[in-house]
Amino acid sequence: MARKANEDLLIEDELAAAFLSDDDLTTTDPTAPASEDNWDDSQEEFLGQLAVDVYETEEKLVIKARTAGVNKEDLDVSISDGILTISGTLSSGDDADATNWHIQECYWGEFSRTLALPVSVKEDEVDAVLKDGVLTISFNKIKQEQAKRIQIQ
Repeated sequence: MARKANEDLLIEDELAAAFLSDDDLTTTDPTAPASEDNWDDSQEEFLGQLAVDVYETEEKLVIKARTAGVNKEDLDVSISDGILTISGTLSSGDDADATNWHIQECYWGEFSRTLALPVSVKEDEVDAVLKDGVLTISFNKIKQEQAKRIQIQ
């Protein structure tokens, strides 16, 4: 099948839209394509959303995120009242001399992810390690006491 020369190229807005949650889309119909007619121009600059894995062990709550290509100096991790925020910047390097992009599928720029932790943790007992492009954040869980039976008299 013959293709037009530009048919394989993806528009930057379409790529960045892949990083947005459904709440960030401005269309009222979620099945409607993102076109110039229903795209909110006020969102010219939008953050990519970081994908995470969250799981528990007996003692810890662990959050992992692929952050390949991000320097630890460009990462910001914070927690407040059980809400974890990971944000940073992914730099594409020096592509200022590029005059004609043929394919641009990688997301470059700012990203952020905020999530409510599913269990209570000791916010001051945390380890954050960036190794081989994976950010691993481990919290010690707060042990919930078993319900005690109250004797009725």
